[in-house]
Amino acid sequence: MDTVVDAPTKTFIQVTEIWVPEADRLVLAEGNYGGLAAFEEATRAISFGKGEGLPGKAWAEERPVVLKGFDGSYFKRIEAAAEAGLTSAVAIPVFDDATLKAVLVVLCGDDETRTGAIEVWHEEDGLMMLDDGYYGAARHFEWVSQHTHFPRGQGLPGGVWSANTPMLFRDLGSGYRFIRADSAGKAGLTTGLGLPIPVPQDKTFVLTLLSARGTPIARRFEMWDARPVKVGKETAAILADGICERDGPLWTDDTQQEPRRVTAHQGNIGKVLATGLPLVASGKPSLTEGYDSMVALPIYDDGAISHIIAWYC
Repeated sequence: MDTVVDAPTKTFIQVTEIWVPEADRLVLAEGNYGGLAAFEEATRAISFGKGEGLPGKAWAEERPVVLKGFDGSYFKRIEAAAEAGLTSAVAIPVFDDATLKAVLVVLCGDDETRTGAIEVWHEEDGLMMLDDGYYGAARHFEWVSQHTHFPRGQGLPGGVWSANTPMLFRDLGSGYRFIRADSAGKAGLTTGLGLPIPVPQDKTFVLTLLSARGTPIARRFEMWDARPVKVGKETAAILADGICERDGPLWTDDTQQEPRRVTAHQGNIGKVLATGLPLVASGKPSLTEGYDSMVALPIYDDGAISHIIAWYC
């Protein structure tokens, strides 16, 4: 495959880290720091106990955690983050039943042009309610989101809750299925990815990533289905849905064309299948569909990976 070089794009997420348990600590497995060398250096010198810092809090509380400001908080790298221009973060735990496999942490900066949304929703009294979210400059959309609740099956959070599978929404500003379409269109939001976040307790969490044209969360999204009902007994995954800035729709009508399929150890998605861990890859565009970097996040169900979500910047 030819390596494609695009003009630099200002992305919504600036840093992505994967923390994995080692004895009673979380240690850094890998990360993409986008050239923020001093912050990377500060990060490599630390680890987190249960309840310590943002990764440790997601581990201890067994839930996704949004932190919209670092000053005076439990965040451990406040000074280094301030120097790097990082102002907020979201920690996403990856649980296989009661076992913590990893914590994915994404960090963002804040300015007048950086627009997008990373939201955490939870079920309460039969509705999906906004737990918290980071929206960058999309202030009105943030206000609308704080005052919107979703019944089961409604909108992106309610749809993911009902199906218990990831969902990809296109054309958010005009999509009839996206309840907040009008405010999303005004904020420039275009693509929405929703995914269930399984946790040990009997609680329901949904993570949504809403991407804007000018400062995209990603320029390519992929949704891989690894359930035996779809792939058989082999450890494998098929590309069930996706959208790419360059290649357009990535899904195929399986009555006309077999969907793309990978097995364990085959490429980056196959590596996630084999290890059961999230993955961050950068520096080799030939391995990341021509983009600078990718993130792949496994979702577990009933003791096995059911889906893998990948995004590319």
